[in-house]
Amino acid sequence: MNVMFIMSDTLRKDHLGCYGNPDIVTPHLDAFAATCAKFENYIAGSFPTMPTRADIFTAKPSFTGLGWAPLLPEEKILPKILQEAGYTTAAVVDTPFVIRGGYNYDLGFKDFEWIRGQLSYEERPKIVSERRYEEDCFAPRTSISAERCLEYYHKDKFFLYVDMWDPHEPWDAPAWYTRLYYPEYQGELIRSPYWDWRESGMTEEELEIGHACYCGEVTMVDRWVGRLLEKLRYMGLLEDTIIVFVSDHGYYFGEHGQLGKCRIQKGQWHRSPLYGEITRIPLLFYVPGLEPRTTTAMVSPIDLMPTLLELLGLEVPQGIQGRSFVSVLRGETEDFRDYCVTSLPLSRPGAKTKIVDNVTRSIEALQVSTVTTDKWTLLCGMSDSPAELYDLENDPEESRNLISENRAEAERLHRKYVEFLEEAGTAEDLLAPRRELSRL
Repeated sequence: MNVMFIMSDTLRKDHLGCYGNPDIVTPHLDAFAATCAKFENYIAGSFPTMPTRADIFTAKPSFTGLGWAPLLPEEKILPKILQEAGYTTAAVVDTPFVIRGGYNYDLGFKDFEWIRGQLSYEERPKIVSERRYEEDCFAPRTSISAERCLEYYHKDKFFLYVDMWDPHEPWDAPAWYTRLYYPEYQGELIRSPYWDWRESGMTEEELEIGHACYCGEVTMVDRWVGRLLEKLRYMGLLEDTIIVFVSDHGYYFGEHGQLGKCRIQKGQWHRSPLYGEITRIPLLFYVPGLEPRTTTAMVSPIDLMPTLLELLGLEVPQGIQGRSFVSVLRGETEDFRDYCVTSLPLSRPGAKTKIVDNVTRSIEALQVSTVTTDKWTLLCGMSDSPAELYDLENDPEESRNLISENRAEAERLHRKYVEFLEEAGTAEDLLAPRRELSRL
């Protein structure tokens, strides 16, 4: 079996037709989902961009130690394992932080193509100014380069990793995509404040236009991922290739008052709660010969590596925290994890971080980790940070904090959180302030 792994950054699950959205145009991914195991409860792990990729490559939760930092050269990572097993490993990536600054995410790849330009404050303005056609946008360029990789390596046993930063902002897909959702669109570029959108001075119209621009990028990504999947079909590779389509996290478009994925202001990281709009993301997993199905099994990014290795008949490395969910793919069970943890890299107030865009900022407050089960979400507040508990069955928008009425349940979930950190070998200086759930 070959493997093609497609990452689409910042893609909300509820913005795909296959996950129930009737308004956003995603016909190619919807058709692909009908051939896959579609996961309703794939929960983000380490947050955001690079920590998620570390989770996938190492099968360990990077938020407990590595954080937003380079992969260690000695780490046993997925592309290295596959390369050692005789796979031709290739990657096409436009996500800007993967190799910049020595981040080492090219480790284990025989062929690594980085499509530059996505970093908005460096080379992007020049590259965008040179666009003439849709094919000059980043998602199309990444897809076209991935097609060429398939043409070059299709006779090999291959692992092709495709990493598209779209629909991450800045949202600048061709205007005809945005006009599907905002017909009066005139090319405005809406910038996300990463804060309360009203406090930041945005108008409701600007929020609406920003969301329409994002939806336009989702549709553009769908078109070009569809073209890549079509290429596999025409090349006769669908019967021999496992395909994984996934995102790393979602985004707020006014929910909980926010626009963005976190709260940053004046060079400081503030308390950034991770609600369902961030934590619940798409996972479409295609395995030739397995019946398509929709599953409610709860899985995490750290589970992807051991699952792929089991499907390929390869040994799973020791010392990982992820688990294979092949039994779920085969329809043998719906039970897998009873909870998942989503978290920014653990740190102390006053620490410096390069999370989000590699710009150094200070941590203003202890960050909140989210524990998700099939019924509850717990936002683990520490010290002066309030804890929050939501009943997902009756309040899926997480609008009513029930912790005062359900303190025992919150404490039970918090114990699971601490056990998870201990199992991951979290350093005590990071673990100590998180051992007790906030009483606020």
